[in-house]
Amino acid sequence: MTTTPTEAEVLAAADAIIEAFAATDTGAYFSGFSEDASFIFHPEPARLDSRASYEALWAGWVASGWRVTACSSTDRIVQTFPGGAVFSHTVATSIDSADGPDSYIERESIIFRVAETGGLVAIHEHLSTVPGEGSEA
Repeated sequence: MTTTPTEAEVLAAADAIIEAFAATDTGAYFSGFSEDASFIFHPEPARLDSRASYEALWAGWVASGWRVTACSSTDRIVQTFPGGAVFSHTVATSIDSADGPDSYIERESIIFRVAETGGLVAIHEHLSTVPGEGSEA
């Protein structure tokens, strides 16, 4: 029988990822994603087809002085189905980098699957702009 996660389980998994991102906690952040996760980020020229690809990009950002200074999640929706869920929200992020501070508002969807251990693991993340917002990273 395929398990359908509860809304509370999905929100807990999403919040763990968001909180780790907000803290620029590399280990905790990436532990929320499966090794075969894929990522689509509007500022990037191509899809990232694995967690390792994103980890390499992230490492470059951090090495150049990038870090998250604030991150908040609003307009949240959870859609569950047997074996997984979709979590979507509006995310406001502030960062600091070698170029100075910046802030932006984006829409994000994270797709989760029920892991063999019974918890949830993210298998895809998609980040897009919000029309009319200052959303360029």
